Amino acid sequence: MGRNTRKRRTPPATRIVAGAAALAVGGGGLIWANFYASAHEEDSGRNRARSAAAQIATIDCPDVGQRIRDVPDRARGEVDGELASMDSQITDAYQRLATTRRAQAGDALFVRNSILGPLKDRRKALIDRIQLEINRAGGRADDTLDELAGCQGRPADQQQDGGGQNGDGGHNGDGQDQDDNGNGVAGPVADDFIDINDVRPNSRDSRNGLAADGDGGSTGTFTTDCGVNENNLFNSDNLIAAPGVDNGAHHTHDYVGNQDNDAFSSDEDLATADTSCRNQGDRSTYYWPVLRLQDGTREFDANDQGGGAEGNIGRILKPARAELRFVGSRRGDVVAMPKFLRVITGDAKSFTNGDANANTSWSCSGFEDRQVTDKYPLCPEGSQVLRTTNFQSCWDGRNIDSANHRDHMAFVQEDGGCPNGFQAVPQLQVRLTYDIPTPTVENGQVRNPYAVDSFPEQLHKPITDHNDFVNVMDEDLMNEVVDCVNRGEDCQ
Repeated sequence: MGRNTRKRRTPPATRIVAGAAALAVGGGGLIWANFYASAHEEDSGRNRARSAAAQIATIDCPDVGQRIRDVPDRARGEVDGELASMDSQITDAYQRLATTRRAQAGDALFVRNSILGPLKDRRKALIDRIQLEINRAGGRADDTLDELAGCQGRPADQQQDGGGQNGDGGHNGDGQDQDDNGNGVAGPVADDFIDINDVRPNSRDSRNGLAADGDGGSTGTFTTDCGVNENNLFNSDNLIAAPGVDNGAHHTHDYVGNQDNDAFSSDEDLATADTSCRNQGDRSTYYWPVLRLQDGTREFDANDQGGGAEGNIGRILKPARAELRFVGSRRGDVVAMPKFLRVITGDAKSFTNGDANANTSWSCSGFEDRQVTDKYPLCPEGSQVLRTTNFQSCWDGRNIDSANHRDHMAFVQEDGGCPNGFQAVPQLQVRLTYDIPTPTVENGQVRNPYAVDSFPEQLHKPITDHNDFVNVMDEDLMNEVVDCVNRGEDCQ
């Protein structure tokens, strides 16, 4: 399978330490060894220390990016770069956590002294630089950001803030630690899956991702057909969250639409690029983390950062179908999106951040009234896995982006209207359909699981799914979208 082969620049300040890649072993994946499972020491004190160490499944760090506000435009690039470096620090620390289990088993303080302590110091240095860059550019940095430097080790049986609607998220059915799914990598585990028949109809919490369309207001639709990444455009960048940073996502994305999308693409690059969309006026970029089937396949990125070197292993699954649809507002007309508007929906760090920004919806064809947020569905024979996202559709009327890449957009409220100060724009709805062999869950283990690519420390949890969009429609096409939606027509 191919990949994006554009020559790439990697700023030294944002490179991942080369040694981290050397920690990747075993089929291109990051091994997560549970040494406690084979403990035979007679010393009960050592066994207690070993048990405590084995329970630490991942590293939980406060998300500094979500606390940052009012960054002057000329400091945005530097701040985004520092935040990306902070993500790399967490990745390095997680890899050290995952490859020092024997040392942890013998020393209950190893994680605190050898991993979390040094990580806090490195994060504090970057936070200081962020504050300096904001102040130097004429802004006023939040002087409480230092409080976010420290990280914690998350026990295997600890669920994310807000919990899950379908399970406790910590152990599988036999009480096995959430260390290993049987394939030698950290996640997903058996407890991350649920039979779609066991999901209660209409039970999904819909605080986020509300559908904007309804019986009233602007009831039209506009569908754009951009294929399913037939051109094999993949990379582990994130143009929105980490512009100018190689491997800023630490996981691989599928791209449809714009064909010149990587971390170093300028607005001018996007405006003149080729597009996979049937309507050539749509050069927008639509991208999401790939799904993989952990079946032992060595993909093109099996030894690469963003791929196997960071625990994202197995066969990449392209959607059988990718439906991209824009809909209206239940409360009235919509206005045009500005060109180069950037929108991130969902949270790639929801497992550690909590579900405040989560926007996941998993289901099976034929069971669309059963939606899950924190589980992967096990679909019956003949049913396809569905992955659906409703984007924020309220715009602040001024900005195409914001310091934390969220504040310029908002979700519709329960009544279908926008918050004060925001106006309705066409809502992007993405529905991805996959043909996936149903994993087998037996005796607390899952065989041949599928999973979304994720930051390493997020353990491939389904709640970390997310979706990204940059509007690069030309003015005529955007006006056509708005007119179609406001007139109540179905167009494409």
